Amino acid sequence: MPNLVYADHAATAPVKPQVLEAMLPYLAENYANPSSLYPFAYKAKIAVDTARKQVADLLGANEKEIYFTSCGSESDNWAIKGAVDASKTEKPHIITTAIEHHAVLHTCQALEKRGAEVTYLGVNAQGLISLDELKAAIRPETVLISVMFANNEIGAIQPIAEIGEVAREHGILFHTDAVQAVGHVKIDVEAMKIDLLSLSGHKFGTPKGVGAMYMRKGVRIGSLIHGGGQERRKRAGTENVPYIVGLGEAARLAKEHLSENAARLSKMRDRLIEEIEKLPYTFLTGPRENRLPGLASFCIEGIEGEALLLNLYQAGVCASSGSACSSGDLDPSHVLLAIGLPHHIAHGSLRLSLGEMTTDADVDHILEALPQVVSHLRNMSPVWENGKPAWHAE
Repeated sequence: MPNLVYADHAATAPVKPQVLEAMLPYLAENYANPSSLYPFAYKAKIAVDTARKQVADLLGANEKEIYFTSCGSESDNWAIKGAVDASKTEKPHIITTAIEHHAVLHTCQALEKRGAEVTYLGVNAQGLISLDELKAAIRPETVLISVMFANNEIGAIQPIAEIGEVAREHGILFHTDAVQAVGHVKIDVEAMKIDLLSLSGHKFGTPKGVGAMYMRKGVRIGSLIHGGGQERRKRAGTENVPYIVGLGEAARLAKEHLSENAARLSKMRDRLIEEIEKLPYTFLTGPRENRLPGLASFCIEGIEGEALLLNLYQAGVCASSGSACSSGDLDPSHVLLAIGLPHHIAHGSLRLSLGEMTTDADVDHILEALPQVVSHLRNMSPVWENGKPAWHAE
């Protein structure tokens, strides 16, 4: 569709032209296997080494602490299962939160079937955990704390440095799923005392299919894939050189433009929040401060999220209702339920996530289209009576 406004960058971001340009030589003329010994392969090996340093620089890490993977979900699985297995604890205990991505939640549930015990911390109405509750949940058998850096549905940024401090004081490994945060907010794994971190390239400018895991020097977890010497024998398999190069270039660009992009996106995000909250029976989900720069999320009472998305698309806007990873699921978002919203309100969620390609004109279009769509759907809704949802009727 011409003039389509893409407001779903939290689901996936477009591939940056510079990233594609950096990748192309390794899809064509520089096709050698980086593990080969002859000089023709050196370009590929050097390219992988360069990308590793670029990703490390974005995180404040050392390049030897970066391991390339296929995606954030793989990195989450490796970090959590690897940490538990390496602990050699008879009945290991994990602390995580109720609002994690399913890559973390389902991994923890799989480990519970193997005998692990998991504490799922609740969150407040803004989606933030309590440090006091975290400390109270720690046991002698606790081997891992896994708390996402920023939530993919409501944009809430957790107090990561403080969580890292708690974990380090108790000698517990700290993992963070930073898929939504990397490339968008400043991360310093040393200062934040992060031991393991997961990221995915397609959230900040690469094609889908490449990610990485940061593993702090001194942390020992087992190999993910056996069979070869790649990734320092931790993840066997011939390296996906073009995609790794793309991840490195995306990391370089993100670091170079981080502050300016965050400032620009925050300004547009705040404008969306200010104007959309003027719609009756509409409210922001997640915190006003300490949220992702480009993510604005709402619940709009009296309508269904699925109908809202379809009608917005007809009006030229791509958006999301909760998490794109859960599309097709008729149950309300587990995140919205965790922050205390009832089912009938959680069903009316809207997530607008902006990116580097978003313009002020795009925001104008969203703000013009959304009230019309909401009015149209409410006029058709069986639960909308006399200008209000039925549950607000006197």
